[in-house]
Amino acid sequence: MSTATRTSRSRRVAAAVAVPDDETLAAMAKALAHPARVKILRVLDARTTCVTGDVVTEVGLAQSTISEHLRILREAGLIQGEIEGPRTRYCVSSAGLASLKAGIAAL
Repeated sequence: MSTATRTSRSRRVAAAVAVPDDETLAAMAKALAHPARVKILRVLDARTTCVTGDVVTEVGLAQSTISEHLRILREAGLIQGEIEGPRTRYCVSSAGLASLKAGIAAL
């Protein structure tokens, strides 16, 4: 792909979704730098919502480990959680994922 084509595409993406600053983009990329977190995103993407216990079952790691991975993904803006009584339901953040994609496209 030529530089002009990439630049044009990046501008179109940036117009539709805000491109994150370098620090935010790096935090998002760092959140995806662990295979368990990628798997968690895939699990959440396959479902509308998912409670922590369901993620534990799907991924096969300890609950405390999953909770830490969920915290990192949430802080990076890639997932969001909604507290329902003693449980938290998680889902993929469409806005966060779009922002990540826009940031990568703008590189």
